[in-house]
Amino acid sequence: MPYVMTPDKVRLYYEEVGQGTPILFVHEFASDHRGWEPQLREFGKRHRCIAYSARGYTPSDVPADPNAYSYQHVMRDAVAVLDHLNIDSAHLIGLSMGGYTSLQVALNHPKRVRSLVLAGTGSGSERWYTADFHKHSRELGDLFESKGAAYVAETYGMGPSRVPFLLKDPRGFAEFGKRLAEHDARGSANTSRGFQGGRPSLYDFARDIAKLPTPALIVVGDEDERCIEPSLFLKDTLPASGLVMMPKTGHVVNLEEPDLFNAVVGDFLSRVEAGRWSPRDPRTRAPKPGPAPGSAPWN
Repeated sequence: MPYVMTPDKVRLYYEEVGQGTPILFVHEFASDHRGWEPQLREFGKRHRCIAYSARGYTPSDVPADPNAYSYQHVMRDAVAVLDHLNIDSAHLIGLSMGGYTSLQVALNHPKRVRSLVLAGTGSGSERWYTADFHKHSRELGDLFESKGAAYVAETYGMGPSRVPFLLKDPRGFAEFGKRLAEHDARGSANTSRGFQGGRPSLYDFARDIAKLPTPALIVVGDEDERCIEPSLFLKDTLPASGLVMMPKTGHVVNLEEPDLFNAVVGDFLSRVEAGRWSPRDPRTRAPKPGPAPGSAPWN
C-alpha cells in the first residue's frame, strides 16, 4: 500500500490515477479518500489525481497523541503528500474540513497551489456560531469515544445538511454512512476535538485571504446553511474567486451532484489552465453603503 511519511512520522495512505496536471483531493471530516471516487474516475482521464486519507483515518496512521490533530498538522500533511510525490504545485480540491485545509495550504505555501476548489467550506466560521461549533465538535469527539463510529453514523450522519443527500440518492447516502461507520473512533474523536474543535474561524484570516491571488472556485449547496454565509465571505474576499450554489443540495456536494460538480469544476480547471480565470474587475463591484450626504461620518 502506498504511504506518505509526514514530518512528525505519521503515515498517510494515498491513491493515485491518471496523468497530466496534478490534482490533490482533500476530504471532509465524515469521509476519507474513498469519498472522491466519482472525481477520480472523471478527472483521472485528463489529470494526475491523488486522494489521501488524513491522519486518524485508516488505513492512514492514527496518532495516539491528541495534540497531533491541529489544523496546522493537517495542513502540513497535505504539503507532505505533494513533497513525497515530487509535485511542485497542484490544483487543490477540498470539501469542508478539506476545503479549510486547502485554503491553509494556499495561505502558507501559495506557490504550491495552482488553484483552489473550496466546496462546503467554512462550517463554524460565522461569528455568532464559532464558540458553539467548537463546543459541539468536542462533544462529538466524546461521542465517538464512548459510542463508536457506527453510532455516530446514525446520528451525526443524519444532520440537517446531510438529509438532502438521503432524500436525493438513498443508495449513495447508504454508501456514505457505511464508510463513516468504519472510521477509527479514536482518530475521529481526536480530529473532532483537535481540528474541528480548535480551528479558528475563516474570518480570522480575512486580511491574508484578501491578498491571495490564487484562482478559486467556491461551491456550496443551498441547503448547507452553515456554509452559505462563509461561502459568500470567501467570494467577497478572495480576489480571483467565483461562486457556484447548487440547488436542493446539502453539504456533500461532490457526491450528491457528482455530474454537476464535475462539470463546473472541469470548466474552472480548463479556464485556469488557459489563463482565463482572472481577479475580479473592480468595475463589477457595487458601491459599499455609507453615510447619507451631509451626515456625520461613521465612528
